[in-house]
Amino acid sequence: MANQKKKKLTPTQQEYQQLALHRQPSRPWGRNALRAFMIGGLICLIGEGIQQAFVHWGGMSEKEAGSPTVTLLILASVFLTSIGVYDKLGQWAGAGSAVPVTGFANSMASAAIEHRSEGLVLGSGAQMFKLAGSVIVFGTVAAFLISLIHFIFEYGG
Repeated sequence: MANQKKKKLTPTQQEYQQLALHRQPSRPWGRNALRAFMIGGLICLIGEGIQQAFVHWGGMSEKEAGSPTVTLLILASVFLTSIGVYDKLGQWAGAGSAVPVTGFANSMASAAIEHRSEGLVLGSGAQMFKLAGSVIVFGTVAAFLISLIHFIFEYGG
C-alpha cells in the first residue's frame, strides 16, 4: 500500500493491514515460473511442429508457412476456449498460456463468449475489444514508431 494511503488509515486499520500482510500465504514463485515456462514452451513447440508440417508436406518455405501456422494456433485456441479447456490451462499455467498468440486469441474469444447474450454487435463484437483494444492500439503505435526509426536510419542519413 502506498505511504500516502497508509497515513490516512487509523491506527487500528494500519494494525490490521500489517496482520493481514503477515498472514497472507506465500506464493510458490518457482513452481509458477516452471509451469509458465513449460506451457509457453509447449505451445511454441506445437506451433513449430505445425510450421514444419507445412514446410515438409505442404511444400511451403518457412516464411510462407508462418501465416497458416499462426492461423491454426488461433483457431485451436478459440476452439479450446469455447469448450472451456484453455481457461483451465490458463489457471494452471498462468502467464505461460497468456503470452503466445493463443493467449491473445483466448482473451478475445472469452470476452465474446461471455457477452454473447447482449447481441452480436453490442455484445460479442464490442466487448471482445475492451481487453484486446489496448494491445492492438499499442502494438500499432509501436510498429509505426519502429518503422519510422528504421526509415530515418535507412534513408535519412
